[in-house]
Amino acid sequence: MFTGIVEELGEVTAVENLGDASRFRLRGALVTEGAKHGDSIAVNGVCLTVVDFGDGEFTADVMAETLNRSSLGALSAGSRVNLERPMAVGDRLGGHIVQGHVDNVGTVLDRKTSENWELVKVSLPADLTRYVVEKGSITVDGVSLTVVDAGPDYFTISLIPTTLALTTLGIKQPGDPVNLEVDVIAKYVERLLGARVAERAE
Repeated sequence: MFTGIVEELGEVTAVENLGDASRFRLRGALVTEGAKHGDSIAVNGVCLTVVDFGDGEFTADVMAETLNRSSLGALSAGSRVNLERPMAVGDRLGGHIVQGHVDNVGTVLDRKTSENWELVKVSLPADLTRYVVEKGSITVDGVSLTVVDAGPDYFTISLIPTTLALTTLGIKQPGDPVNLEVDVIAKYVERLLGARVAERAE
């Protein structure tokens, strides 16, 4: 479980194509402190398992399912990435409950710059529209954010200077893909209510 509060702006150092999978080598001195084989680290919001580590880098195997459902397949050596270690029991929940399970990929549509913040417009796939509400939470490339406006096929987020400086959202341009994870609680509520309605209909 993660909170969507990015700890480090890391970098992809190598990508090995394994046919229906890929092996990523990533640099992140902070997130690899005390790392162990089998630990989880979120990369642009995708929960990956550490299979090797050393010298401030770690390796993770990325299967076809993850490549198909996220934007990780577009990464190459030199790509910057958002990194976060899992939440520890007893820590403050600074963002919201994030699983690192990407629901779909959106696209940056527009950026509007102000003196102290930027408003970013992101496309919203049809299968996620019902989970995104104004002032609700959404995770974009692993960053926990508040929705400013929820449109029929888009949403907007407002980014403060800290987010712009310390995450990849500061360099994403219109046309760039971003990983989206909606609030898991909303999905559970929908499933439970749907089952209740089905029971009553029988």
